[in-house]
Amino acid sequence: MRKSDIRVAVVGYGPSYGMGDHHLRATQAAGMTPAAIVDTDPGRRSAAAEAWPGLEVYDSVPAMLRKSDANLAILITPHNTHAALAVQCLRAGRHVVTEKPMAITTAECDRMIRTAEAEGVMLSAYHNRHWDACILEAVRRVRGSGMIGDVRRIEAHMGRYGPPGKTWRASKSISGGILYDWGAHLLEWTLQLIDSEVVEVSGFASRGVWQQRTGWKADTNEDEAMAVMRFRNGAWASLVITSLDTNPKPSVLEITGAQGTYLMNHGDYRVLQPRKAGQTLVHEGRTRAGKQHRYYENVAGHIADGEELVITAQWARRAIHVLDLADRSAARGKTLQTKYG
Repeated sequence: MRKSDIRVAVVGYGPSYGMGDHHLRATQAAGMTPAAIVDTDPGRRSAAAEAWPGLEVYDSVPAMLRKSDANLAILITPHNTHAALAVQCLRAGRHVVTEKPMAITTAECDRMIRTAEAEGVMLSAYHNRHWDACILEAVRRVRGSGMIGDVRRIEAHMGRYGPPGKTWRASKSISGGILYDWGAHLLEWTLQLIDSEVVEVSGFASRGVWQQRTGWKADTNEDEAMAVMRFRNGAWASLVITSLDTNPKPSVLEITGAQGTYLMNHGDYRVLQPRKAGQTLVHEGRTRAGKQHRYYENVAGHIADGEELVITAQWARRAIHVLDLADRSAARGKTLQTKYG
């Protein structure tokens, strides 16, 4: 198969020049062929047809699967729809990429993985930020050169003080919760930096500040939530996403090793290393260019040429399993053990 033989259907075009447009252009740049667009909204279908003349436009996934020869479906729909739509497409023999997060629950991921394996097709999640400049730099310096020694602890955090937005991303039942959006990226970065398996997860959540001030009411995302992970090698990590923070942290990831600390931001980094007499040696720098284009280049290479897939379904499941356990742990008030197939 040539890469151009991979015909792409985007499910959930969205607003003009939004995520649907982004995915179509990214797959095209990787050598694949945009072929179809699916959206339930008539206005968005019209916008898609105008932006991409010649592409097939459908109002439902079943219609696309019946009539289109697209062999790669990309799901850019709300998080709670990923599993059901993916299973439909996989059963029809189509390769599938879901936007991140892959799904909301571990059970959904496992069902998707079983279906992909049974049908002999690819399943992946769009963790394009696996190739962000900030994490590439951190992996190179922390794991590659070992400049801070063995990683013992990672603290990942993001947020500010203020109500959630008005879109479905603020709905707990639709989005999965406050940890599932940017938290999925921060957690995927954390799992790149600690080369060990998560063995248990504790979750904590706070509600009550914003619920009555949003249209979602009781279904509003948590005001703040935390996942704490213990790894088999003894390291641990925490992930906090908040809408209550009046003292935002200066870094996105704080990585503590046996010989120093690495502070990771989107565009720069700082390394603090201890010296004698209580002094601290500080290295600072800007991150290099990111390589997010590698995601779809890798997908195209995998489907067409058998290149090893980087973001496998099992890799994407790791993050969802942690988020799912954190949610259940917060509800039950107890630590939960991980389970891998």
